[in-house]
Amino acid sequence: MFNIFPTKGIDRVSKLISKPAITDKEFIESEIVRWKNSKQRKAMIQGIKYYTGEHDILHRKRTVIGQNGKLQEVNNLPNNKVIDNQYAKVVDQKISYLLEKPFTLDSEDKIYQKILGDVFNSRFRNLLKNIGCDALNCGIGWVYPYYNEEGKFNFKRFKPFEILPFWKDAEHTILDMVVRVYEVEVYNNYNCEIVEKVEIYHPDKIEYYELKNNTLCPEKNKTNSNYIILEDESGFLHNYNWSCVPFIPFKYNNKEIPLIKKVKSLQDGINTMLSDFENNMQEDARNTILIIKNYDGTNLAEFRHNLATYGAVKVRTVDGSDGGVDALQVQVNAENYKTIIEMFKKALIENAMGYDAKNDRLFGNPNQMNIQSMYSDIDLDANSMESEFKASFEQLIKFINIYLANSGKGDFDNSKVDIIFNRDIMMNEAEVIESCRNSVGILSEETIIAQHPWVINADQELKRKEKEEQPVLDEYIPSFKPKK
Repeated sequence: MFNIFPTKGIDRVSKLISKPAITDKEFIESEIVRWKNSKQRKAMIQGIKYYTGEHDILHRKRTVIGQNGKLQEVNNLPNNKVIDNQYAKVVDQKISYLLEKPFTLDSEDKIYQKILGDVFNSRFRNLLKNIGCDALNCGIGWVYPYYNEEGKFNFKRFKPFEILPFWKDAEHTILDMVVRVYEVEVYNNYNCEIVEKVEIYHPDKIEYYELKNNTLCPEKNKTNSNYIILEDESGFLHNYNWSCVPFIPFKYNNKEIPLIKKVKSLQDGINTMLSDFENNMQEDARNTILIIKNYDGTNLAEFRHNLATYGAVKVRTVDGSDGGVDALQVQVNAENYKTIIEMFKKALIENAMGYDAKNDRLFGNPNQMNIQSMYSDIDLDANSMESEFKASFEQLIKFINIYLANSGKGDFDNSKVDIIFNRDIMMNEAEVIESCRNSVGILSEETIIAQHPWVINADQELKRKEKEEQPVLDEYIPSFKPKK
């Protein structure tokens, strides 16, 4: 048995650096080299490439069996490279389903709820969607809370394939250290060079290096620093640190497995079938197999050239035998390709746990049970992703509470808040509204309003109702006052 996660934590670090032959710096250098060539990082890069349309089919070559019996590349045959990016479609489906609608905050402390609502503004919600895309494509996304140059609290997203985490535990819940490896363009005498930079995040400081020949070299003109540098009213700078490494992981699943690993072969199959179909359709009489009878020419190359150039060739009778040219063509059955491609697409949707928006169950006037049945797979996958994201929000809110306490906005360590993800599911509105109407007198008004398909924010809708009903109450209240 082996652990699917290569745990790089205190135990691993202490065992390796306890030997006199290796230092902390040498240990990190070796880990960076190992991680850059790891299957896990390659899968992250592959997931992002497939999402942006860089598929393996783009590197395909047409080959034939050569004289030595081995495959060799040929350039005189059609080599179409068609991409039907069903993978990106499923990723966008999942992001839209779980993260498109603004999430709701629910807390008994309404002041705390309002403050968090200001922190989790539209900019953060857009950041969260990008983090969700990272989690699906790479298995994990990263949020970094920090103070910007103006001293304002903010959040930053790092690319997952730049982040090498060192975990304290096998479950990957507590970070011991984080190493970020990334490339920047630097101009040297008008020449653009790619420089690899390394940032090492400890609980109490950040170290800056450049990676040269797999060796960490301290970055020039940049010293190690604390996480927070704030200026007081007198202009003095003060250095502060968080209580732990300020990186919050947002995982797609508890194993951090990217979605691409489930469906890559199916996506490649769709691309291959479409490309082969176009190749076969283009292999007409000018570039297919020809049977030549009594051709009066120099060689076959000249024959093929004349045919490709002029679209015609002269043949004549030789020794009493008629000359001629026949084409040996393979009939392309489009229905076969259509059937196979449909099978691949259906299998990709099922393995990716998405949904088919063109499902037969949506024709006519579908009832809510049919709609929920169509969404069952994506809903099940979203449950797992939501569970991971809620755990990440708990970590993130700890950093926000520290910021609120330091900025004098209040101590909210004992205040609880629940993050409610509002899923973007298709529904039969008439059926849902009727259910809400039938629930009057059974459920609270707040619960009914929250379930109404036209309501985005239940609290705001309740306030609007109170505002509309107030003039009516003001009109009738005097009639109930006792007469003097």
